[in-house]
Amino acid sequence: MLVELDLDGAVVLVTGGVRGVGLGITRAFLAAGAVVVTCARRPVSVPDATFVQCDVRDAEQVSSLVTGIVERFGRLDVVVNNAGGAPFALASGASPRFHSKIVELNLLAPLLVSQAANAVMQTQSSGGAIVNVSSVSGRRPSPGTAAYGAAKAGLDNLTSSLAVEWAPLVRVNGLAVGMVRTEQSHLHYGSEAGIEAVARTVPLGRLASPDEVGACAVFLASPLASYVSGATLVVHGGGEVPAFLAASDGGSS
Repeated sequence: MLVELDLDGAVVLVTGGVRGVGLGITRAFLAAGAVVVTCARRPVSVPDATFVQCDVRDAEQVSSLVTGIVERFGRLDVVVNNAGGAPFALASGASPRFHSKIVELNLLAPLLVSQAANAVMQTQSSGGAIVNVSSVSGRRPSPGTAAYGAAKAGLDNLTSSLAVEWAPLVRVNGLAVGMVRTEQSHLHYGSEAGIEAVARTVPLGRLASPDEVGACAVFLASPLASYVSGATLVVHGGGEVPAFLAASDGGSS
């Protein structure tokens, strides 16, 4: 049995693959030999990747993005729906427009991109693979980012639903990502001391690197995961140590 992560020559679209986790995903696919196209709302230079300016919440721009990729490279093999995120905002005070935009970016945009990609992949004898970057926020309470957590929970369900609808030619999987150390970690966790304190709450004792998330995305897109579809791989370093362990004064669970 041939087992390989080699994606030599595969054409891959990574949305929002220009910084943080997205850049780690872009680097991982480039290292695997793929031709990588990435996009964002504002122009950014990404070494060795092709950049296309696109707002993935806009259906016309998404259609143009995918059409342009096929016209230039002749195919589209993999899509990683990475674009997403949310600033901290308590649900009680956030506006309806704010919540709408968060859900639009984190749930509806991946659906738009996936629809456009699937239309291409279904015409290819080799089909294709879609990887949705979700979050542990969709699997636990997400105070301060409630709409984001709800959208990611929806993305997990979307992943499993599309895997059934679009089989057997297109595999659809997800990554439920935990805390990752990026250039914006201070916005979430504060000072260096704060980041280190947060890292100690993870069983593996550290935050993930963007490249580690990228490696998981490459695995799900590769021939090594050829029988994996409708799955969401949890990438969180063991999760969170239960709070009761710190509060307890002894005894057993």
